[in-house]
Amino acid sequence: MLKVGDLHASYGAVQALEHIALEVGAKQIVALLGANGAGKTTTLNCISSIVPATKGCITFDGEDITNIPVDRIVARGIIQVPEGREIFPSLTVEDNVLLGAWLYRREQRTSADLRRVYELFPQLAQRKRQQAGTLSGGEQQMLMIGRALMARPKLLMFDEPSLGLSPVLVDQVFEIIQRIHALGISILLVEQNARIALNVSAFGYILENGEITLHGEARMLAKNPQVQEAYLGGKDFRMKSEQGIAMQNSAEETPW
Repeated sequence: MLKVGDLHASYGAVQALEHIALEVGAKQIVALLGANGAGKTTTLNCISSIVPATKGCITFDGEDITNIPVDRIVARGIIQVPEGREIFPSLTVEDNVLLGAWLYRREQRTSADLRRVYELFPQLAQRKRQQAGTLSGGEQQMLMIGRALMARPKLLMFDEPSLGLSPVLVDQVFEIIQRIHALGISILLVEQNARIALNVSAFGYILENGEITLHGEARMLAKNPQVQEAYLGGKDFRMKSEQGIAMQNSAEETPW
């Protein structure tokens, strides 16, 4: 579905990415792992055309989308859930959610999309008239995901969805990510919690200093001594039961 080849990007004279190559298949979760400053967010922003690529090619469903305008990226179904709870705090919860449907705002189907978001996030339905800034951190993360779903994604890109959340909320967010994936939506997951990211993913890439240094099936990366030492606390890491990966093969077509 998504193919990135020999991607380069820079901020002025500072080279941020070099020779980035990665793929996300249809109905697949792919993890992009690395330390702070490795270039993970820049990679997502290049795919979204927020940061221009200085070299390389990005294709989606076989079409070259390198550096096309952001609104055209969204219209093709590539939606990013950014890091940092980027909501509109003075607007209501429902107004925030509906902003995700801007491209489809004149369609009657939007009301059905909203019902599905509220079914997935009943907390948002209960608080739809509240100002978004009054929500807890976990609820704000759910709000961002719900807003992204209103844009009818084919590919969802998550940037550090567990950042700043308690362990209980982290588990809830990743359960939601798996439920979204079960709808048939492909996911590119940037996450510092390598343990949980590899557990839910089929494939993974390790990014260091703006370059991909390792890649492979998530199970194999979890067994790699370098990955264990750098990202998994240096201990033997076992994937959980087949459930997480099995979901990769049983996803249904998305209703969004």
